[in-house]
Order: sequence, then C-alpha cells, then structure tokens
Amino acid sequence: MKSDSENTNFNLRHLRAVHAIWSEGSFVRAAERLGVVPSALTETVQRLEAIAGGQLFDRKSRPPVPTPLGLGFLRETEPLLRDLDGALARLRDQARGACLALRIGAAPSAISPLVAPALARFHARHPDVTVTIHDDVAERLAAMVTADELDLAIAGRAQTSPDLDQTEIGGDWFGLACHRDHPLARRGGPATLAEIDPDTLVHLGTDTGSARLLASCPGLPARLRSGRLRTHSTIAQLCLVREGAGVALLPRNAVGLFRDPAIRFVEISDLSLRRRLYLLRPRARSNPMAEAFVEVLGLDGMPAEGEEG
Repeated sequence: MKSDSENTNFNLRHLRAVHAIWSEGSFVRAAERLGVVPSALTETVQRLEAIAGGQLFDRKSRPPVPTPLGLGFLRETEPLLRDLDGALARLRDQARGACLALRIGAAPSAISPLVAPALARFHARHPDVTVTIHDDVAERLAAMVTADELDLAIAGRAQTSPDLDQTEIGGDWFGLACHRDHPLARRGGPATLAEIDPDTLVHLGTDTGSARLLASCPGLPARLRSGRLRTHSTIAQLCLVREGAGVALLPRNAVGLFRDPAIRFVEISDLSLRRRLYLLRPRARSNPMAEAFVEVLGLDGMPAEGEEG
C-alpha cells in the first residue's frame, strides 16, 4: 500500500484520464473529450504510472489496450467514478432547486401497512419531492438498490451483499389464505396443518422469500411443500384464492394486500413461522430524501430481531 505522501500525488484528473482512454479507445479522442491536448493527457497518464510503479496502457497496440495492471485498476475504480458522478449530478440538481426525487422499492405486502402511511407523512414535509414506488421480490429489489436504481427498499431479507445494509424493521406471521366460504374460514378459530388439503394449496415461485421460508421451515410437512399449482407472485395467489380456486400459506400482511372481504386469514396453531421485513439501503451512497423517508417510517417502534410483532 502506498504511503500517505505518495497517495496525495494522485487526484481525480488522473482517474478521469485513464477512464476516458479506456472508454474512447484513443488518446486523441480522450483528450478531445476532456478538453486537453494529447500531450497533456499523455503526461497525466505517465504521472499516474509513476505513482503506480507500472505501465497502465500498451501504447504499441492500436487502439491502446490496458495492461493487466491497468485493467485491474480500471475495473476496481469504475464503480467509484460512477458513484461520484451520480453524487455530483444530484448535488447540482439540489443546488439549482431542481425537482428532487426518491425511488422506493417495496414488497407488495409492505406498501399498505408501512410505505403508504410513511409516504403520507413524508409528502406533508417534502411536497416538492417526486416519489416512485417499485414493487418486486426481495432479491430484485436488493439488486436495484445496489445498482443505484433505487434509493432504498422494504422487503424480505435478500442474499448478503457487501454493498447493502439490511436492518430488520418488522414482520408478520404465516397463516392460511382462503375464501370466506371455505370450511376453515367459516368455522372460525385457528386451523391445523393436518386440516389443509395439499391438492388445493397454491404454491409461490421458488425465487421468492416467502417460498424459501416455507421450504426451510422444519415444522411444515412434506406434503405441503410442493404441489400441482404454482404461481410467480403473491398477487396471482390471492386472485386464485379470491375465486375459490385454492388456498395459500402466506404472511398476514400479504393476505390483506387487496383488503378483499372475500379473502380470509386463518391462523394455523401448529405453524410458527414469521416473515421478517428489512430496510435495504446502500452502504456507499446516501440520498438526503431517502434519509428523510426513513425518519418518517418511525423505526423506533419496530420490533427488534427475535421479538414478536
């Protein structure tokens, strides 16, 4: 690792120079893009090579090709430069008083109980902010947060990523979604797993968090883990349940997604499975409007890991 004194000789001009050459495939075109003469660009690259202690481009090839040393550096610094340019663009927009924006991802079942009430409070404080809501499964939302396509998301836990912070903010228990005329709904009170007919169970696609939770639940009988009817979304499950075409194992908030009186949530006395919701945020960047939205979420009252809610 370079000492502090050696690192101070490096600045953003060096970084933009090598990335412009890599992008344009030419010292001349890169110099035109940066608004400098080719000789000045060559000197900038040579200074960076002196700092690095090795050649970054093979100048004998046409177009110039990064050396293995240079290619590794370019790939490692590409996301840093992209994030910096994005931050500067947002800074300029805010300084000019441009319309501020907030991009929120959410599991569909998190919109009514969490996102919508918080959004009403947020708009009361920040009426000029344009908000976009994107609903999807946790893994895709996490990828969009990491790729700077979303500022934050509220969903189930996604796969661990060094670029993502995941904070538990709540959750709900699994039960049975069924039509109001279903015998288990008409009877009232909790049902048991033994009373669920596996031939009527509508299963969720395996790429969803709820499906993974059910698959890993040790108390769920094998006969209820798979079946002849499978959908790719909770919405499709609920549509089938609403028409009396089957029943589904879902978290309580998911069952209430439509607020449809034809769909009932029936507790299952011998199924102890809780879906947890997380706030997904990027570690390497921050949007002031995202922080303002998190503030109005009121996370202080949410249950901590392991608590019932």
